[in-house]
Amino acid sequence: MAKIPTVRIDKLLSSMGYGSRKDIARIARAGGITLNTAVIVDVTKRIPITPDLPHHMTIYDEALDPLAPMVMLLNKPVGMTCSHSDGGALVYDLLPKRWRLREPRISTVGRLDKQTSGLLLLTDDGDLLHHATSPKRRIKKTYRVKLARPLKGTEGDLFASGRMMLENEDKPLAPAELEVVSATEALLSITEGRYHQVRRMFAATGNYVAGLHRERIGGLTLPEDLASGEWRLLTEGKVSTIFQ
Repeated sequence: MAKIPTVRIDKLLSSMGYGSRKDIARIARAGGITLNTAVIVDVTKRIPITPDLPHHMTIYDEALDPLAPMVMLLNKPVGMTCSHSDGGALVYDLLPKRWRLREPRISTVGRLDKQTSGLLLLTDDGDLLHHATSPKRRIKKTYRVKLARPLKGTEGDLFASGRMMLENEDKPLAPAELEVVSATEALLSITEGRYHQVRRMFAATGNYVAGLHRERIGGLTLPEDLASGEWRLLTEGKVSTIFQ
C-alpha cells in the first residue's frame, strides 16, 4: 500500500494562498483553523494529504479551498484577457482573490483573445496543461462565429482542404470543419491554435468576424447553465472528456 504523503499545515495553507507562514500562525492563535472540528494551534504539525481534506478542515469557519491539482471551466466574458500581468480586466479576477497566490500557479489552458468569449480552462496541473496544449494532440476546438458579411458558400471546402495558407505564414492550416448555421453564422472546428486563427481564416475569405464564442474543447461542452463570468471545478471524469 502506497504511503500517504504528509505536509506541515502552515506550508500547505501558505501554498494555497491563505498568507505567509507567519500569517497562518496568527490565524491559528486566533482559533481560526480547525481539523475535524478540533482547533489547531500548532501549525507545524504534519497532516496527511488526502482528497477529502477540504471536507475536514476549515479556515474561519469556511471549508478549505480545493487541493491541487484542480481544473476549472470558465465561461469567459468579452473584454477580459488571459494574462497574469496585462492591464485591465483579467480572467483571474473572476476567481477567489487568494487563488492568485497559490503555488503551483493557476494558468489558462491556451488563450482566448480579449474579444472572444466562451469555454476557457484554467488549471494548476502542469502535466494537464502540457498535454492539453500540445500540437501533437490535435484536440478539436469548436467556435460559434458571427460574421459581418454573408458566407460565399466556398469557405467550407477551402477550410477542409488542408491547403489554406494564412498571411505571413509558410505552412498550410490543418483541415478544419465548417458547419453553416445561417448566412452570417457558422460553427468552425479547428485542431490548431495559431495566433487569431479563426479571425484570420475568415479575413482571408474577405469577411470579418463580428463575434466569436468557443463552445467546445474535445468532448467537453460549455454548459448552458453556466453564465458569462461564472466558473466551476471539473471532476476527473469531465477532465478526461477533453481528450475524447
